[in-house]
Amino acid sequence: MHIFRFFAVLSFIFAPTVCFSAEKEVVLETASGSLHGSLRIPDGQKHPPVVLIISGSGPTDGNGNQQKMQNNSLQMLADSLEKEGVASLRYDKRGVGASKIENLDARTLTFETFVQDAEGWMEWLKKEKLFSKYIVAGHSEGSLVALLTATRIKVDGFISIAGAGRPIHDIIKEQLNEQPQQIKDLVYPRLDTLQGGDTLSGVPTVLYALFNPAVQPFLMSWMKYDPSAEIKKLSIPVLILQGSTDIQVAVKDAEALKSAYPAAELKIIDSMNHILKFFPSRDKQAQVSSYNDPNLPLHQSLMKPIITFIKSIK
Repeated sequence: MHIFRFFAVLSFIFAPTVCFSAEKEVVLETASGSLHGSLRIPDGQKHPPVVLIISGSGPTDGNGNQQKMQNNSLQMLADSLEKEGVASLRYDKRGVGASKIENLDARTLTFETFVQDAEGWMEWLKKEKLFSKYIVAGHSEGSLVALLTATRIKVDGFISIAGAGRPIHDIIKEQLNEQPQQIKDLVYPRLDTLQGGDTLSGVPTVLYALFNPAVQPFLMSWMKYDPSAEIKKLSIPVLILQGSTDIQVAVKDAEALKSAYPAAELKIIDSMNHILKFFPSRDKQAQVSSYNDPNLPLHQSLMKPIITFIKSIK
């Protein structure tokens, strides 16, 4: 969810088809290129439940990694699901990892791209009829992608993992709250302009990472959605997971989702940070090491509520 990690080169998808390789790697063929993912089916399981795992913001691959941030959090999630008899499908985002597509124009990117990709993968999972239950789970920004997917395609359950409960416009302002006032005076009015539907020109160099003209359409499209409003459209089982030491998404976001959808199960996991690892401190500098440690295991309390939730779905 960090504000400097949400840009990735992507484009729209149409009429998807999927093919397998021997390694259970899957390819979602679209009119604008191929997306690559990994399908995990537990040995000996007939028609297991399946979880579509959607990664967070920025150029993130199916393992939860970026070029300079290797933590393997989503790969570990898939591993843990498989050990519990649950299948999963996770995938590299457009323009990332094996899903790189030539000649993509970042200016075509909107938040709908993420949702269309998730819809394409879920439609295939359902069409193949290999599974008994269909759950969509999203981490960080992926929580909203998963939520929107669940409002558009029939699924059996939705899992929000470290997902925002407020519009991204508000989240960015909060993330900048500790910055000097002169920075906030530069950024806040421009955020308001984008939220109002107008693009920016003459962006100062110091603000280019956030307000790059190529990124503005995506950011504007993201700002249209309020997760707490969208979750009210659901009528399926919902699990909301949030770590107490997450420095990117706050506990109050999880509580906002729960308040908007009272039937949801809410689990606050003590000392879990944003990349789903045990970290007792909320100190930002101290947490840097955990974001780039692929051997650090998932928080030991993460999987139990997920498996219990999946098994409880009728």
